[in-house]
Amino acid sequence: MEWKNIYRGMLMGASDVIPGVSGGTIAVLLGIYDRLIASINGIISKDWKKQLGFLIPLGIGIGTAILLLSRLIEWLFEHYAGPTQFFFLGLIIGILPYLFHEADAKRTFEMKHYIVLLVGAVIVASMAFIQSGEPGIIEDISTSTYILLFFSGVIASSAMILPGISGSFMLLIIGVYPTIISAISNLRLDIIAVTGVGIVIGILVMSKIINFFLQNYRYATFALIIGLVIGSIFVVYPGFPSSTSFVWLSVMTFAGGLLVAYILGRVEYKS
Repeated sequence: MEWKNIYRGMLMGASDVIPGVSGGTIAVLLGIYDRLIASINGIISKDWKKQLGFLIPLGIGIGTAILLLSRLIEWLFEHYAGPTQFFFLGLIIGILPYLFHEADAKRTFEMKHYIVLLVGAVIVASMAFIQSGEPGIIEDISTSTYILLFFSGVIASSAMILPGISGSFMLLIIGVYPTIISAISNLRLDIIAVTGVGIVIGILVMSKIINFFLQNYRYATFALIIGLVIGSIFVVYPGFPSSTSFVWLSVMTFAGGLLVAYILGRVEYKS
């Protein structure tokens, strides 16, 4: 078991709770994205024990973070939404140098790669203009609600595993985000289980697609990933703070995000 993955999973889980921030982006920062995709694909293989040794601690970390931090994230977004988003903005921007380094972009990228990068950035940035409204918690849970939650899990997890595309943001667009966060906070096991099955299926399917492209079109895939991360900057950016105190707080949280990205990048990419 790679128990170091528990803390990595907690970082991914914390980001997955937040609309606009992708767990896949954090996996890239931690230098484990390729391994994550390969391990998910390797579950049904002769090396399944080795892959589970990587995935189980990661899953424990993700689950723990989602359970422990769902209420904290709700509170932060209620009282300090802007500064919280500026922290993740700093984190995302801080990831980019490591991404370009990992892709060896100076040596490998050609014009076609930069076009792919631009397309990825535009696709994700356009999500900033999607009006999700203010969906409420679904109180009347019926069979149709469970079907909606299942397919929401499939869609969100497919997005979640792609750097730059937030699974939580997709849930917000679909209109089930408050319902799922409330279910996690209040341990509504029926909602958690139905959504969870959808998430697992979505991750398995999307990981196979991503693994194919990483194996056969590695640099083009990295170009797309970098574009998706750049595009997410526009989604996460909350606008200029409304008060002086929030300006300073946002500057500090943004700097904190950059610092965390730098420290994690140095530690993870060295190892």
